[in-house]
Amino acid sequence: MTETAVQEQITTAITNIGPADVEVDTSYENDSTYGDELSSYSASLTSSVLEYRHENGRRYHKYRDGAYLLPNDESENDRLDMVHEMFLLLLHGKLYLAPIKNPQRVMDLATGTGLWAIDFADQHPPAEVIGCDLSPIQPTLVPPNLKFLVDDLTSDWEYESNPFDFIHARYLCFSFKDIGKLVKQCYRSVKPGGWVEFQDWDAYPISQDGSLSGTDLEKYYNEVYGAFEKTGVEVRPGIKLEQWFKDAGFVNIQVEKFVIPYGVWPKDARLKKVGAWAQIQAEASGYESVAMAVLTRFENWKKEEVQILANKASADARRRDIHMMFNFYVVYGQRPEK
Repeated sequence: MTETAVQEQITTAITNIGPADVEVDTSYENDSTYGDELSSYSASLTSSVLEYRHENGRRYHKYRDGAYLLPNDESENDRLDMVHEMFLLLLHGKLYLAPIKNPQRVMDLATGTGLWAIDFADQHPPAEVIGCDLSPIQPTLVPPNLKFLVDDLTSDWEYESNPFDFIHARYLCFSFKDIGKLVKQCYRSVKPGGWVEFQDWDAYPISQDGSLSGTDLEKYYNEVYGAFEKTGVEVRPGIKLEQWFKDAGFVNIQVEKFVIPYGVWPKDARLKKVGAWAQIQAEASGYESVAMAVLTRFENWKKEEVQILANKASADARRRDIHMMFNFYVVYGQRPEK
């Protein structure tokens, strides 16, 4: 399937189908592959923030060096933009699921390339929108009601005196060691009656038919995610979000679980489109992006060894007889009115 064909296929879709309900499209089995307010740790855009760490052919943030182990170069930024489109497809074009009304002050945590914040600001012109991230990689031409801050969200916040109506976070796995603390910080920084929504993965893959067992894909995830877990970084936040929200004190908590297949193997046309996007973003250096820093810095792997591991995983991901998928969770809750 050409990229143009995939793009033409990809339209808005949504699914809450559990893994056991995903039927394989057996017609593909004969083919072997398919193609003004800052926290105390905020930083202005000074030369120190704009410095980068270059390593193994990739670029990483320099501010709070080592706090985030994925790159922030153009290749990774392009991949993250693709992930944004995949999530829009998964959520039927919706940026969020929380029942917010007329938000006036909104924050997007770990905003990355800023696409979610840009889209939200466009859709809600009266709202003041703030996007926070360690890296100043966001565009400069943005809606007038949006601003980006360079901030270390793991440090203590100072937003309680001017709280938000809505706080959003998406795709924090591989980024934080204590997401439960982050959820509590959100609780303190949202207005009574305000909403907080986290969208995140259980990043360990599954296959309902056992087709993932013994593959290079399985080896890749065991090696890479095992290394992340040794450093204390959270790789399965999705399955823990509900409890973190309860512990923080939120009420009216809602949990919605989605499945994201990798590839166009599902028989269901909508899941096939979601899987196509997932495959495209993974092929855009996704396997190497996630693995390179954590394996070379903490597990003494050489660059070439990581590339071989990533290439083998990528080759397996193109096999039609491997039916890999991930669970993805959207959890939102409300701070009590009183």
